[in-house]
Amino acid sequence: MLMELGERADRFRFLIRDRDGKFGGEFDEVLAGADVHIVKIPPRSPRANAFAERFVGTLRRECLDHLLVHGERHLQQVLARYERHYNEHRPHQAPSLLQPLHDPAEVVDLTARTERRSVVCGLIHEYRKAA
Repeated sequence: MLMELGERADRFRFLIRDRDGKFGGEFDEVLAGADVHIVKIPPRSPRANAFAERFVGTLRRECLDHLLVHGERHLQQVLARYERHYNEHRPHQAPSLLQPLHDPAEVVDLTARTERRSVVCGLIHEYRKAA
C-alpha cells in the first residue's frame, strides 16, 4: 500500500481500521515505520466507521455497479473523476442539500442558460448555469 502511494504516503498521519484478524501486528509495524498512527475502531461497534462505509456504498451504487472496469489504470481514473464529482458538485445531506464547496455568497443568475457536463465515463451529468 505504501509503495502504491509513493510520494503521497507522507500526507497520511492516521489509518482508521477495524479489528479484523487479517491485519496482523506486522501490518501495524510497517505503517508505524512510515509515521502513520493506527486507530482501531472499538470492538462490536458497527457504526464507528459509518462515514467511510457510507462513501464506499455510495461509490458502489452510483458508479461502480454501472461500469465495466478494464483494469487498474481505468479504475484509478474512474475513482478520481467520481471523487472530484462527489467532493465538488454532488449535493450531500446537509442544510439545503448544497454542494460541499458551495459558496453562499455566490449569486446565481436564474435567467442564464444551463450547461450540462458529462463526468465519470458519461455515467453522471453535472448541471451548472452558464456564465
